Amino acid sequence: MTQYPYMTTAALCVLLLAPQTSRADGEKIVDVVVRGNRRIEASAILNAITAKPGDTLNSDRTDVDIRAVYRLGQFQDVQVSSEPVSSGVVLVYSIIEKPIVRDVRLLGNDKIKQDKLLEGLPVRRNAIFSQKDLDNAVARLKKQYQDEGYYLAAIEPLVEQRAPSEYQITFRITEGNLVRISDITFEGVTAFSPRKLRGVMETKEKWFMSWLTGAGTYKEEVLKNDVLLLTDYYLNNGYINIKVGEPVVTMSEDSESLLVTIAVTEGDQYRIGQIEFKGDLLYPEKELRQKLVSEPGEVFSRGKLRADIGTLTDMTADKGYAFNNVLPLTTPDSEKKTVDLAFEIEKGGLVAIERINVAGNSKSRDKVIRREMRLMEGELYSATGFKRSKQNLMNTGYFEEANISSIKGSAADKLNVNVDVKEKPTGAFTIGGGYSSLDGLIFQGSVSQANFLGLGLKANASAAIGGKSNTYSLGLTDPYFLDSRWTLGADVYRSERDYTDYSRRLTGGDIKAGYPITDFISTFWMYKYEIKDIYYPTDAYRSWNAIDPGNYPLNQTTTSSVFASITNNTTDFRFDPSSGMVNTLSAEYAGLGGNNKFVREILDNTIYYPLWKQFVVSTRIVIGAIQQTSGPIPIDEKFYLGGIGTLRGYSARTVSPRDANGIYVGGEKELFGNAELKFPLLPEFGIKGVAFFDYGNAWTSGGIKPPELLMSYGAGVRWASPMGPLRLEYGIPINPRPGIDNKSGRFEFAIGSMF
Repeated sequence: MTQYPYMTTAALCVLLLAPQTSRADGEKIVDVVVRGNRRIEASAILNAITAKPGDTLNSDRTDVDIRAVYRLGQFQDVQVSSEPVSSGVVLVYSIIEKPIVRDVRLLGNDKIKQDKLLEGLPVRRNAIFSQKDLDNAVARLKKQYQDEGYYLAAIEPLVEQRAPSEYQITFRITEGNLVRISDITFEGVTAFSPRKLRGVMETKEKWFMSWLTGAGTYKEEVLKNDVLLLTDYYLNNGYINIKVGEPVVTMSEDSESLLVTIAVTEGDQYRIGQIEFKGDLLYPEKELRQKLVSEPGEVFSRGKLRADIGTLTDMTADKGYAFNNVLPLTTPDSEKKTVDLAFEIEKGGLVAIERINVAGNSKSRDKVIRREMRLMEGELYSATGFKRSKQNLMNTGYFEEANISSIKGSAADKLNVNVDVKEKPTGAFTIGGGYSSLDGLIFQGSVSQANFLGLGLKANASAAIGGKSNTYSLGLTDPYFLDSRWTLGADVYRSERDYTDYSRRLTGGDIKAGYPITDFISTFWMYKYEIKDIYYPTDAYRSWNAIDPGNYPLNQTTTSSVFASITNNTTDFRFDPSSGMVNTLSAEYAGLGGNNKFVREILDNTIYYPLWKQFVVSTRIVIGAIQQTSGPIPIDEKFYLGGIGTLRGYSARTVSPRDANGIYVGGEKELFGNAELKFPLLPEFGIKGVAFFDYGNAWTSGGIKPPELLMSYGAGVRWASPMGPLRLEYGIPINPRPGIDNKSGRFEFAIGSMF
């Protein structure tokens, strides 16, 4: 019976009493007709019926046909009868169609748009009506309102019959007032403060910014997940017997907010006792211990235990044992309040990579993907190579997703690797604008392609025209020149920029190359030739230059230089790092011909520290020096700090030595750095907040120490907007210079891709 939920009593009687119609068995079927259908074509029904004109009537066969018609899913009643005619019988299938929903309406919805409420609703127009679907639709609508904070919303479904088999469904909505969670309390908690535990949860209490952040909104599935988060937090702090009860949600007495109560049974805190290793040990035990984050005497942490299992698994897999197993054995001692750990390692058999299959790359050539892989066909499996391959693919910037999985090969000791990528647009044509504190208003246009011809070539042509600067550039780079590991590229460019004391025009070009020593260490070389004009000097600059002929001259000069650098980059994601470091040592020598001759060295170090959730701390320090070799150092090649890129809160290029006339002459040494805390502000929109502390100076005389460190602090907002990265930051000088700096600080703003 359960196969035909819409079968009526009449239809069942037809089936049960089918033997009574046996008197018609054996008669010739003259015709087969369908009656009662309104929406469904008779031909569609007849296609499901095996009885045809000319056949002999058989009641068993008609029973089968009734079931076949029911399986079409469009009918709530099917009956069969025979009508005698002169040459036999006419077989008649009488049907009653299931009612359909002709219209779905919403009444009373002001807070949530109709399109959003109807999207994915089980009851929809021109679908078969089902009471189950109607009940699910009511539950879904209520949940949508609860997720938006309307906990008291009521949904009343009204079913109106417009025709014998057509219904109109109206959902009458009483939204009620916005109700948020005002208090989250805990029972039985002594180990941690309620504030600390609330910080672990995704559900938050309402506050004055809830209208923007959504904090305080009740979501049942999120609150259930908070139980797991709290349990995990306790387990990571040694409470191995923790029990977190289901949250109890009640309405406040004034019916204006929700109260959440969570009961906790903490138990005792346990520390780590002994740590042992058993089974197939491929490394010395001392090396295994050094790799662990768990140590005897420390508070037991399930999170650290998981990390240690992953580390030992990867270490064994790096030897080619892809199917190894690390079994953690925990032995708690309730008297000593300790947990002994034993890691039992089963290495399994050696596994080699048989084939690497690439899919999803409609534009990128296979070789563009394969060259980023650190797994090779025919070589032994490597867990580190597996992870590094995914990281390399994402760091190209060509793909939204890069999924790497392994499947069994042709034998037990072989694996096939499937690389499935989802490409993203890598070319752009933009016409737009922006503003920066340094360059002012800028209008710009650019054509760029980061994956030119699907070969991974990087090509760009751009122009930026602004009130203080104009820049034009054209370039092409091949990151794998002739399918080698060498990078080769070239650029031509022209720029004009107005500085405080003079204007500068540059026309030049470069040839650049690079070679990665490892996945983390890379080298870069560049030769450039520039024709430089210093013009439109201020009166003070002209006087300064006339008094001292050793100053950098006006008019045209040329620079022919070679640049080299070595970089160690261990960040997890190069476009927005959260862990790792970037260390770069660079040197430039100008003197291969040309008028300008100097040597410049810069050390740049940045470290990223992941904190709780998506909070990231970064520290940066830059040390630079420039020396003359013959003739004066070009004034524009010296060091100038200040502004959004170096020392916020101080005007751009004003952190520099000055002469008696107030001209910023630039420093021959520089030291600057910062500490930043980045955190999600509106994660759904990709908006982050930042708090910072900057320090630095540029100087000429004296030793390697600056005469004074200028410092500032502040905060801001960053957003990867469609126009390019946007930065809104406010810096406040800690030790402002009299007559130069604003004690109350400076607003720093930049938007758009600045060239």
